[in-house]
Amino acid sequence: MSWRLTGRPEAPPLVCAGRVQNAMRLTALDEAAEALGLKPMQGLAEAKAIWPPLDAAMADEAADARFLAAIADWCDRYTPLVAIDGRAGLFLDITGCAHLFGGEDALLQDVLARLKQLGLDARGAIAASPGLSCAIARHGGGGVIGVEEAEAALTPLPLDALRLPPDTVARLARLGLRQVGDLLALPRAPLTRRFGPDVVLRLDQALGQEDEPISPRRPLARLSVERKLAEPVTGEEDLMALSAKLAVALKPQLETHGLGGRLFELLLFRVDGQVFRLHAGASSPLREPKRIAALFSERFQAVHDDLDAGFGFELLRLNVLHADTFAGAQQDFSGSSDGAASLDAFIDQTVARFGADCLLLPVAHESHLPERAGLLRPAFQAGTTQAVSQNHAPLRLERPFRLFARPELMEAIAPVPDGPPILFRWRRTQHQVRRAEGPERIGAEWWVDGEAAPPRDYFRIEDEAGRRYWLFREGLYGETPPRWFMHGVFA
Repeated sequence: MSWRLTGRPEAPPLVCAGRVQNAMRLTALDEAAEALGLKPMQGLAEAKAIWPPLDAAMADEAADARFLAAIADWCDRYTPLVAIDGRAGLFLDITGCAHLFGGEDALLQDVLARLKQLGLDARGAIAASPGLSCAIARHGGGGVIGVEEAEAALTPLPLDALRLPPDTVARLARLGLRQVGDLLALPRAPLTRRFGPDVVLRLDQALGQEDEPISPRRPLARLSVERKLAEPVTGEEDLMALSAKLAVALKPQLETHGLGGRLFELLLFRVDGQVFRLHAGASSPLREPKRIAALFSERFQAVHDDLDAGFGFELLRLNVLHADTFAGAQQDFSGSSDGAASLDAFIDQTVARFGADCLLLPVAHESHLPERAGLLRPAFQAGTTQAVSQNHAPLRLERPFRLFARPELMEAIAPVPDGPPILFRWRRTQHQVRRAEGPERIGAEWWVDGEAAPPRDYFRIEDEAGRRYWLFREGLYGETPPRWFMHGVFA
């Protein structure tokens, strides 16, 4: 599917011009400019000489890309598999979707009619391969092309329809090969030797003989439900009520697959083509409609000022972007299984209102160096309180209650090379050691710090005042003297 600028009644022809190869050239034209014989990549000065009243606007590639992305979002109403094709085209994989709109012909007509209402002169085609649909949409008459009609539809098209590089098209044209049909009659081997494999590859892709998967711009949702509205809605209360109904409709799908949603996406399709996306995460697999609706209720409150309903929303869709296995909870004698549900609900609703980083929970990390063995992660990613407790190993008494984020350099005197210190100075204070336990050797992580990283010998120290510390000696006695560090204090 591709489009171009539409003509403006009682206005001069409109073109967009940008700097290409150190020259101002036409990058886009409306119908009136095309009727004058102007072409893309033509010099702006030459175009002005042909038609002096020409209205030229500076091209804005960034704005064009944003506009194309907005149209791609709008096309999500037909299929979630939407890919961008160049500067003015989209690929839609409608496999399994056409019957929802009355068939392929009805779907194509609906797409083109709606885009025309948005002010776009769009051209589209439906075919068995992306290459064929692109060729027919950009250089043919559009429509639905069957598999048996592929060769006949491609034959009269120019070589540009195969999406070949311009220099390759020019080289082929010098040999009198100007249409796709000219290539179909030639033997493959000489064509490949002279022009490379791309010519044959593009030809096979257009004929559907070579696979050409498209890359969707957004990940495919695990599960999805949607609701089309007979009349657009604008009120926030109506949107929350509809999202609650979508959550109810989503629950059977989650139960069938034994899943619970961890990341939900609510899409709001406005009648003028704009699409709003609201995301809400859960700290544990979730399928209860009331809790899902509560998440988006908080999201509506958070984006209240940015959610412009305009003339209303005509389509709502609820997606599950990420899901995990849902484990049922055993009820207690009171008939309730909501032991940790209240905390999980608090975490989910708070994160939905104030953002993912507003609540952090400690989680274990696979590292045997103490300062790397724990991390702070957003609460909804860390999981429920039960999952967090399972993620942490039981607290060992030989570890200090307070661990410094970075070990602090100190001075120490040890009577024997591998023994504990008898005196150390830390933070300008001297401490006499009364008791010591250790050493506990912890090797460096060679895959992170390198093989030359020195090991650590940890000691549990008690001074004469009864204060207890956790310190270590880095390195071994040899050519380079080891260093001492304070890493934590016991309660």
